[in-house]
Amino acid sequence: MEQSRRNGVSRRGLIRGGLLAVAASGVAVVGLAGPASAAVVNLGLDRQGAKRIQRWILTMYGYNGAIDGLLGTKSWKAMQRWLATWPSQPSPYRGDIDGIVGPKTIVSLQANLKKFDGYTGALDGIAGPGTKAAFRRKAYRQPPV
Repeated sequence: MEQSRRNGVSRRGLIRGGLLAVAASGVAVVGLAGPASAAVVNLGLDRQGAKRIQRWILTMYGYNGAIDGLLGTKSWKAMQRWLATWPSQPSPYRGDIDGIVGPKTIVSLQANLKKFDGYTGALDGIAGPGTKAAFRRKAYRQPPV
């Protein structure tokens, strides 16, 4: 018998059916998997922390999505605009504004976190524990939602 069965639906069955994606943050996103679905990448933030980031990018960088605590494509497009255009950004984002949280986005975020939020790791494009902790510090410096 499969583990993690709730309401007659197993995690394995959802994955096989293409209905479950698990983001880097560990947040499970249920929906149609594939190009049309939006991945949620909270980089270790809880929903309250992600809401603080969304509220901040709403006012500053053209975020026009819901303040729901789920950092999806719209949230990350606004974050990429911020990382590309903020005058004091130590390593500006140079990729497409596509909302994909890839190595270029992470390196630029790490550079900002290093300068302003106590990140001490390498600018390696990997969102490890140090990156996530510094991102949490940045989120909780923002006003509550």
